[in-house]
Amino acid sequence: MNDATYMKLALSLAAKGAGRVSPNPMVGAVVVKEDRIIGRGYHRAYGKPHAEVEALKKAGAAAQGADLYVTLEPCNHQGKTPPCTQAVLNAGIRRVVMATRDPNPRVNGGGAEFLQAQGVQVEIGLLADEARRLNEAWFKWVETGLPFVVAKAACSLDGKIATAGGESQWLTGEQARAFGHHLRHQLDAILVGVGTVLADDPQLTTRLPSPKTENRKPKTENHPRDPVRIVLDSRLRLPLSARLLHLDSTAPTWIACTPVAPRDKIQDLQELGAEVLMLPSEPGGLVALKPLLAELGSRRVQSLLVEGGAETLGSFFDQRLVDKFYFFYAPKILGGKTAPGMLAGAGAKHLGNALQAKDLQVNKLGPDLLVTGYL
Repeated sequence: MNDATYMKLALSLAAKGAGRVSPNPMVGAVVVKEDRIIGRGYHRAYGKPHAEVEALKKAGAAAQGADLYVTLEPCNHQGKTPPCTQAVLNAGIRRVVMATRDPNPRVNGGGAEFLQAQGVQVEIGLLADEARRLNEAWFKWVETGLPFVVAKAACSLDGKIATAGGESQWLTGEQARAFGHHLRHQLDAILVGVGTVLADDPQLTTRLPSPKTENRKPKTENHPRDPVRIVLDSRLRLPLSARLLHLDSTAPTWIACTPVAPRDKIQDLQELGAEVLMLPSEPGGLVALKPLLAELGSRRVQSLLVEGGAETLGSFFDQRLVDKFYFFYAPKILGGKTAPGMLAGAGAKHLGNALQAKDLQVNKLGPDLLVTGYL
């Protein structure tokens, strides 16, 4: 096998950490000696050993003189775990192949340079684009301080999210809905407008089965993870009886409001365990989205799933704040000029001002179509 084959394996291992390692990146590592894999590992959860350490431990003494393939530059600083570069040296690795450098200013270049200074052969850039795409949310957050924004919506083939009479559940089938819950598990936070809460009373939790293990008791790190729940509610119209305020979940609920929100309602929400984020307002009195994203970034929220409704989604698209989208199309045609569409907001007045999607992918999930793309 060649270098690219081993790096692809390392990338597939890294992806297993999705939804469990934030605010760390997903990282995979493979130890190879004489064209034979002698160790493999990935970062399983935040606070757990890094991928390189796990792979080297499995390789044991055979790692002496071996090659290490890793999807991200090994850390060279003391964090929640010891520096991985020292583990590489202690194992006697002769060559390290990295997919990409770590953009974190505490790390960038430091790991590679340290290893080179100690006589280790270092190569950087193999499958770099794939490595950055795998950790696209983490790279954006490290480089800008802002979360990676993912929009998700489900509609009919003619772009309607509900009938003219307001019926919307369920447009899509079980496979599409399960995919949506996988997104909730993988991303740090989920956001809806208060109109969605008033209309649907959602829980905004991840409803996926826990993986089975031999003793039938899955490890805590393998349980599906709930995202932080965020509601845009400028005037705090959220009912105190809303289900998302009364959940048995370890994930917090944050309510984003503006200074016009009544103080007694803030106290009521806080007594129910929610945290109220006071933010500036935009013209029209809505919560200002850019300050909200800055606040979320400061709270180490690297990825944000915006699920609706149409006005909220439209605002994010209007302000060009969406990085990636997942649009589900059910094989139904609803029609009706009063039936709500996927996106509201101001929209583009001219074709020349339209948002241009790129890197489109189309997949079939049961009876539904999933269109994925970037902006």
